[in-house]
Amino acid sequence: MENYQLSNGVEIPKVGFGTWKLEEGEIAYQSVLKALECGYRHIDTAQVYGNERSVGKAIIDSGVPREEIFLTTKVWNDKGTAEEAKASIEESFEKLQVDYVDLLLIHWPNPEKFQANDGWKERNAQVWSAMEAYYNEGKVKAIGVSNFLQHHLEELFKTAKIKPQVNQIKLSPGLPQEELVAFCREHGMLLEAYSPLGKGAAFSDQTLKALAEKYDCTVAQLALQWSYQHEFLPLPRSQNPENIKSNLEVKGFEIAEEDMETMDNIEGLVEAPDPDHITF
Repeated sequence: MENYQLSNGVEIPKVGFGTWKLEEGEIAYQSVLKALECGYRHIDTAQVYGNERSVGKAIIDSGVPREEIFLTTKVWNDKGTAEEAKASIEESFEKLQVDYVDLLLIHWPNPEKFQANDGWKERNAQVWSAMEAYYNEGKVKAIGVSNFLQHHLEELFKTAKIKPQVNQIKLSPGLPQEELVAFCREHGMLLEAYSPLGKGAAFSDQTLKALAEKYDCTVAQLALQWSYQHEFLPLPRSQNPENIKSNLEVKGFEIAEEDMETMDNIEGLVEAPDPDHITF
């Protein structure tokens, strides 16, 4: 599997297996096990997904050496101090049965609990300081954020000793988020694309169906190739063994420039979340 290189030199596989909404237990366990069997070496989970135990067990039972797997988890929205963040990280380590993770993210920049009086600013500074401590101890190989917009990042830069190496945001055909992507790249961040298939909306879009037929691929493979050509890192998710395998088998084709532009500008397919007005 090909890799990107983060700003700190860490290698990260160019595609990851997402585990959002994969229920703890057999569903998450079997899905991650199948992904590793198919060749994925990058697994993305989060504390709030509630499936870290199953993800960790699948990694152990897969027989793939831990050092060959790039593992991501995230600090959830209820953590507001450095001490709470550290306790959260330790809890994730225990559930995943690991002594380090490859990437640790702040999941959302402005949770409902901290929206009053711009409380998110101090909250993010506190959580980030805890993440920096784990990074400096070598227990986390890279640190980053998720769902951060430019103003969240600019505020974080005021106190951060280490800039985020990743921003994981919603990116898919119809949602290239060009301005935010440009800002992140200007500051050395890799863009990870969650919901790269538009939460499934891509499968019913007639434009994408026609282009998939043109390129002799599935709609999912077309959407993933769109991500690769934008130099995003997609995180497709599935519990269907055939789709898990197929999503990794993007054929060696290139989408023409005019078709990339068409895919960029599809209307009504998917919307970006507003992290300043979330209710969780």
